[in-house]
Amino acid sequence: MGFVKSMQELMANARTTADFYDAEILAVFWETKPEIVARLLPPPLQPAKYPLAMAFVANYPRTNFDITYKESALFLYAVYQGEEGRYCLAMPVTNDMAMAGGREFFGFPKKMADIHFTKSKETVSGWTERHGVRFMEIRAKLTGKYNDAEAEKILIANPAEDGSIKGVSYLYRPFPPPGAGPLDYNPWLVRQETVLRPKEVQFGEAEIILKDSAYDPWAEVEVVKMLGAVYTVGDNSMLSGKAVAQVDPMKFAPYAFLRWDMK
Repeated sequence: MGFVKSMQELMANARTTADFYDAEILAVFWETKPEIVARLLPPPLQPAKYPLAMAFVANYPRTNFDITYKESALFLYAVYQGEEGRYCLAMPVTNDMAMAGGREFFGFPKKMADIHFTKSKETVSGWTERHGVRFMEIRAKLTGKYNDAEAEKILIANPAEDGSIKGVSYLYRPFPPPGAGPLDYNPWLVRQETVLRPKEVQFGEAEIILKDSAYDPWAEVEVVKMLGAVYTVGDNSMLSGKAVAQVDPMKFAPYAFLRWDMK
């Protein structure tokens, strides 16, 4: 073991999936403004049928890559070549290796943060804080119903025969050059799939508080109508990502700084 690894050591650490065991996730969904979605989606992504946003807080007590941590995220629903998925705007985490792996392999816009997650009887809540600003707080009462009666039709997921659910994330992998200039190469749009195997699913009425932050502008994704919350406990697997399109670096430049703190 050392700075240079043998082929045997490399193969011993090779994994085809990142697996999460007994992962607890509280996800809340809301409708935002169509013009907000249109402004925040980079090319070539297109707005989905509904202008939907989703935020979650998660607790990962055990993984197959020997890391335990908490995570939160902000997504917008988007479409690429007819397939609906979720474009990731932000993904704070509490572990540096989780941050590095997600950013470098997939392009998740991860940053280090303080994240809280708690469940007490029928209430689940969480918050995320960076630079002394608690810019996102979510809470759900697991009443068995959503905030909005139409939410079930909009949010319904079609499970496979084994009960698993597929989730598609859209990400970008831009890198700055070592010298002057906007980007080192044409950014790739990455399609990444996660398989959720829930052992427990509960629905609830949600609320979210988004506070202005210079470095984490989640409040830009305005809440027009809260739809509801889903709390799950299960074993989930992140599959390998695939680069599906290259993007003009000048057209992508305005969207290229999700992973850095820039005012």
